[in-house]
Amino acid sequence: MKEGEPVDNSMLVALNDSISSQAVIDFLADLPLSRNEMNITLVHIYRKPAAVEDLMGQRFTSEQPSRFMKVLEEARDKLVAKGFQPEKIEIDLVEDPFPTVTDGIIERFNKHDYDMVVIGRKNMSKAEEFVLGDISVKLVRALGSTAVLVVKTP
Repeated sequence: MKEGEPVDNSMLVALNDSISSQAVIDFLADLPLSRNEMNITLVHIYRKPAAVEDLMGQRFTSEQPSRFMKVLEEARDKLVAKGFQPEKIEIDLVEDPFPTVTDGIIERFNKHDYDMVVIGRKNMSKAEEFVLGDISVKLVRALGSTAVLVVKTP
């Protein structure tokens, strides 16, 4: 895909190594979509590390790209096994950190004008939502004219 170029039948799927991301791939794999026509970008967005993560050291940080690339590759393999076309699934590991994951997803969305954004969401208490924020709500507000599919996990 060329930057700035809209892509027909396209979805941006934001993933990490969580249970909710696994639920997203399971959900997509079982959706009755035209697998020959879907263009899917699987993306992992890094956010700027918190002070405590900086303390974990260089070794932890240096292992992150290979760990998340493996997550994205496994997700692609699962979709291909369910009939999606491998040449229509792109992997995008964004290593330049964003202030928030939401900012990174919006930036990636704006580069290609996808038809849909798909994310996972775990159940959070009201207190957790207040403190941590809710990426899905922020995306729905920021991408007002675009479909945002939120796959909830128990």
